Amino acid sequence: MGYQQGLSGLAAASNDLDVIGNNIANANTVGFKQSTAEFANVYANTVASSVNTQIGLGAALSTVQQNFSQGTINTTGQALDVAINGNGFFQMSNNGTVTYSRNGVFQLNNQGYITDAAGDQLMGYAANATGVINTAQTVPLQVPTTNIAPLATSTITAQLNLNAQATAPTVVPFSATNSNSYNYSTSITAYDSLGGTQQVNLYFVQTATGSANVYAVANGTTTNLGTMTFNSAGQLSGTTLPPVPPAAGVPTAALGTFNLALTPTDGATTPQTVAINFTGTTQYGGTSGVNNLAQNGYASGTLSNFTIGASGTITGNYSNGQTMTLGQVVLANFNDPNGLLNLGGNQFQQTAASGVAQISAPGSTNHGTLTGGAVEESNVDLTNQLVNLITAQRNYQANAQTIKTQQTVDQTLLQM
Repeated sequence: MGYQQGLSGLAAASNDLDVIGNNIANANTVGFKQSTAEFANVYANTVASSVNTQIGLGAALSTVQQNFSQGTINTTGQALDVAINGNGFFQMSNNGTVTYSRNGVFQLNNQGYITDAAGDQLMGYAANATGVINTAQTVPLQVPTTNIAPLATSTITAQLNLNAQATAPTVVPFSATNSNSYNYSTSITAYDSLGGTQQVNLYFVQTATGSANVYAVANGTTTNLGTMTFNSAGQLSGTTLPPVPPAAGVPTAALGTFNLALTPTDGATTPQTVAINFTGTTQYGGTSGVNNLAQNGYASGTLSNFTIGASGTITGNYSNGQTMTLGQVVLANFNDPNGLLNLGGNQFQQTAASGVAQISAPGSTNHGTLTGGAVEESNVDLTNQLVNLITAQRNYQANAQTIKTQQTVDQTLLQM
């Protein structure tokens, strides 16, 4: 009878309308993937049936196929918004229950964990206190709110030019308080192990052609570092330690480098040895001046902001100008993403059909990359969905007509 075929057709068209309606409803859902209803014909299954005389019993919903094609990536400017470009899912944890999602809208909770709107925690590789990533296992990612530890200065790099035409100072014994006892001076701030600062003042006394004595003054203590010598081309050719009578000064352990001992007074590690490297310093005719002056220490700093890179690396930017790796977002890929169980709320669950999650850093093997400060929009094509909606409506009307026609046939038989 045509009723069974018509009813199955109505059910199929209704399922199709449900799927299309769900796609349209989620056209603005971040990370949503549109679906397509797929159907199969139905035949009676009896031993006596002849292949040539089988009449179909209508249609049935075979599967709802999800389309995991890439959605448009839109910039939001929010540090915790992350878009996946390519294959993969974010790994999420809900009190230990692992799920997967393409929705990259995240936030920080009151404990510093990166979570989605439902409170599920974003998983990834943790970093230790020195920024080294541990890839042994994935854990909920937490942004530390503690200060970054200070780093004591161990190296000062100084590149200068000392005027080759300068004459020896009029005052022979050196004194930092007497500008007539030196030719040129400069200064730099050094940090101790607690992040405390102390000023290191450098003084240069040209004693002869191609030669200059170097002094350092810190915390009121004056240190005779030694002597720099230059060749006829104005290049640094030698550095010697101060002479110890009756012997002359011996060359420094490394050409261009003097060692300075600092004595912090704030409880930091003492003595603090700082290597002052003058490699690249010249003695040309012209004004004395600094070309480069830097040191490798820094004070403690607070977290100002952080960014998420293409490889998933979370980089913290601190108030002292330093950066540190805080962790790394991972991606999970599956042999058959359509085998995932859709839990709703942009969450999927691994099943036997999907295969085991392949966890790796973004950009490796067949895993996509990340775009920080952006989200992946829904991949729903509204134009196509509206056309599909019209088609599904026509199918529904046509199947309803099948039932109406069968009803007319039945009425004709009853009236005979």
